[in-house]
Amino acid sequence: MQDKRRTTAPSEETVEHFIARLYRSGLSVPPEGFRNWALRQLATLIPHDGALWGSGSAREYKFHNVTVVGLPAEFPAALEATRPLNPILPKILAHLDTPVAMEEVLPDAAFFRSELYRGCFARFGISRILSTAHADPRSGLLSLLTLYRKDRTHAFSAVEKNLQRRLIFHLFQAASHAYFLHLSRLPGAQPARSAAAVVDRHGYFHEAQPRFLDLVDQHFPGHGGGRLPFELPATDAIVSVGDLRASCEPLGDLLRVLLWPAGPLDKLTRREREIVDTVTQGLSFKQAARKIGVAPSTVANHLYRIYRKLGVGSRTELASLVHPAPH
Repeated sequence: MQDKRRTTAPSEETVEHFIARLYRSGLSVPPEGFRNWALRQLATLIPHDGALWGSGSAREYKFHNVTVVGLPAEFPAALEATRPLNPILPKILAHLDTPVAMEEVLPDAAFFRSELYRGCFARFGISRILSTAHADPRSGLLSLLTLYRKDRTHAFSAVEKNLQRRLIFHLFQAASHAYFLHLSRLPGAQPARSAAAVVDRHGYFHEAQPRFLDLVDQHFPGHGGGRLPFELPATDAIVSVGDLRASCEPLGDLLRVLLWPAGPLDKLTRREREIVDTVTQGLSFKQAARKIGVAPSTVANHLYRIYRKLGVGSRTELASLVHPAPH
């Protein structure tokens, strides 16, 4: 990475192009590598030697997901070990969405003699630090982006601080957008009007779509945020959560939770939903059976039971339930 600071602002066209690339690259960059990619793109506007991008619980100030670029894998653990000594965290939490440089809270003369510097940053050659935090009050998610430089003479300039202030929102939003773009393309039918969140096994949010949070706020007023206000459903099960339905499936070490308002189709079993999804696409019994991997007679028998459950008498009526006309 570059090691010279920027003292003149890039053109408006350059900044707008950077922001547009963040959003346009949502599908072309794998979600697990998006933060790494975005930080490397950011280095063209704000040169740095290393960077850390973390997200986690604002309530616990704990990061569940950390991406590091340009620094050894052991850096986050060393940083966490010296957190009680680090004065920049309280400062950035008190001034969310505002870039804070280390020298603003701990003058150079004190910083370079400090136990914090000797115990962490000196080990990795870090001399300059610029950090920004963002907290989402609805989801309880805390995001942190910190840039590092090794050259002591290259403090982050006012231009670079203003750039980070402007770009931080787009970096966080584009990463979330990319994540859910990929999730929406996972195999398997997704219930109409459903919204998704990604949580850990304790129900703490890692990502959450705005509509998911809308449903939670509407049906669980005063829930407090930060985590699911209901027990995690068993994997691959559909459960009732008040007037809502929820399902859960593994997503690596995390879980994807879907939430949607209950409707007539929620009376159906998973197999019946699979039948409905195929026949309402205009497939014949034989084509639907081939796609699902069952006999055509099985499709016909299931469809008969589905009609009775839902009180419909034709595929047209069934399709109107699956794809209701907009109001």
